[in-house]
Amino acid sequence: MSHVPAPRGHLATESHNERTAQFDALSVSAAVELMQREDERIHAALAAARADLSKAIELVVARLRAGGRLFYVGAGTSGRLGLLDAVECPPTFQTDPSMVQAVLAGGAAAVTGAVEGAEDSATAAGEELARRGLCERDVVFGIAAGGTTPFVHGAIDFARARGAATVFLACVPREQAPDRADVSVRIVSGPEVIAGSTRLKAGTVTKLALNTVTTVAMAQLGKVHGNLMVDVDTSKNVKLVERGARIVSALTGDSREDALALLAAAGGQVKVAVLMRKKGLSREQALAALAEAGGILRRALA
Repeated sequence: MSHVPAPRGHLATESHNERTAQFDALSVSAAVELMQREDERIHAALAAARADLSKAIELVVARLRAGGRLFYVGAGTSGRLGLLDAVECPPTFQTDPSMVQAVLAGGAAAVTGAVEGAEDSATAAGEELARRGLCERDVVFGIAAGGTTPFVHGAIDFARARGAATVFLACVPREQAPDRADVSVRIVSGPEVIAGSTRLKAGTVTKLALNTVTTVAMAQLGKVHGNLMVDVDTSKNVKLVERGARIVSALTGDSREDALALLAAAGGQVKVAVLMRKKGLSREQALAALAEAGGILRRALA
């Protein structure tokens, strides 16, 4: 063997779970119950990381508000979860696809299959970030369940050299796998049902954390009003037209039919439609008021 791997048995994500030691001998019902009990434990881990996760989101909001971009960087399950969160932002919040991006070890081929060895390169992520023009306004958000992935650490180092902000998310304590990011978020989800299978609890807490990052960040940026997706792009499909009309109806009190007509007059833009009705504005006036309010409907209504 040309390369001797570093020991990983000490990592929280690799350790054996005594509670699941007889997993293969259980009935289906008992195995399902045991997995659900293990999943219940992750919420305490998320709560323990709340302060650091909040710091990470504040950093992301500041960079996005200044015109920067968010880059998720990861390998395997971690990278695919970053990609999933990134691609959901445009349809959910009507963001430009460049605002939230994912850099996945192995590239497009790793989306649907394993690209073995791609995560071991400490330079590949930096090369890709350079191709995408990473600059000091951006934030690189590295994701590594076990905290040791060279691909992710290389991205953090490259981002720091470029002056970009950095966040590192892992599911092991920092003393087990240190990082050099501006904000380190450690959600210690504990040993997996199947030892080392971080697509399980570690993957679940990662998905929940990334949901929180973009949902809270987009709400801070005015993409949400109350708990409604007011920046939904109703031009994409019939389902979104119906959703947009329901949101307009909820915020204005209009009937569904009137909301649909108002939405059409507003060019399909929910926030514009609401301003037109509640402030008695034309479409052009509503657009101007929204621009002056930085795109935040609550501010424009006030």
